[in-house]
Amino acid sequence: MNLNDFPSIDNFTDILIDNIPLIDVRAPVEFQQGAFPASVNLPLMLDDDRKAIGIRYKEAGQDEAIKLGAERIKGEIKQKRVQAWVDFIETNPNAVLYCFRGGLRSKITQLWIYEATGKIIPRVEGGYKAIRRFLLDSINGSMQKIKPIVLSGRTGAGKTRLLYEIKAMVDLEGLANHRGSAFGRNASPQPTPISFESHLAIELLKHINTGRTTLLFEDESRNIGSLHLPKSLFESLKQADIVVLQTDDAERVAISLQEYITDMEQAWNEQGGGFEAFADYLLSSLQQIKKRLGGKRYQIAQTMMQDAIEQHRTTGDYSGYEAIIKKILHEYYDPMYDYQLSNKQDRVVFSGDKQAVKAYLRGLGIE
Repeated sequence: MNLNDFPSIDNFTDILIDNIPLIDVRAPVEFQQGAFPASVNLPLMLDDDRKAIGIRYKEAGQDEAIKLGAERIKGEIKQKRVQAWVDFIETNPNAVLYCFRGGLRSKITQLWIYEATGKIIPRVEGGYKAIRRFLLDSINGSMQKIKPIVLSGRTGAGKTRLLYEIKAMVDLEGLANHRGSAFGRNASPQPTPISFESHLAIELLKHINTGRTTLLFEDESRNIGSLHLPKSLFESLKQADIVVLQTDDAERVAISLQEYITDMEQAWNEQGGGFEAFADYLLSSLQQIKKRLGGKRYQIAQTMMQDAIEQHRTTGDYSGYEAIIKKILHEYYDPMYDYQLSNKQDRVVFSGDKQAVKAYLRGLGIE
């Protein structure tokens, strides 16, 4: 078989909804800029290969670029790359592969896999670029089919916890890997904008495919950390009905202590930063709200936070955080939330505790 004999497929919806394993043969630098959920990077060319061959292509054309590629990717190097594809295919026999545009890199990969195994692995027609375009367009199309319901509530109310008791939901903060507030930064980095949009688009497609058209979203601003919600989604959320989750202060403090202290300490430890990185997260997050708190209140809050951190460091006792959590909730988050909710009060259709909210949502077919 020659390069042009190998099959391509363009049923992007089925590929993405069914989580078909994807072999991304682009260079690592391309993969890092954006990838799809079911993809694994098993490159044909590494970054330096791609750069050198790209220069040769511009200077001397495709034939000379192919010659340079054959010189750089041969012998043991070629064997290792082919073996990586073969190993993946053995455990994922329905795999599909792609490069940036579905062209030469994909076809060469198909040929080498065929020569090594006799197996024909399809490539994505149009490659990464085509899937990316499809997903961007699909967000707009999905939002024309979906009726969003916005779940609101004060910080610490347990909105995310309730969200995960509902199947018909989209966790925007989870997809963005950020809680959407001054203390929202996680120990692991946020995804690239491309990856965030791709994961979001696929979530929406999966819901629509299951027949769900009324979905629950947490109340968000346009930005979640460094990422921006797609315009069509944000505009739809701005007009959606709002359901308010009401939680008493004691439970809000307990939830905040769990999510922003104990869970975050564990996350920073797992990422290798340890206690000092966790402490820096708390103090740098507090610094971000200094202007809104004002100088005197900030100094008090900073001292309280430092004392709680030191108590935690020396004794392992988390209780010192409770006072500073109450202070931040009452002096920073609550006034901001009350002001924002007052500007959209006409959209509030229900308020209640967790069980009441879940019952109301069931009445809308959201379970």
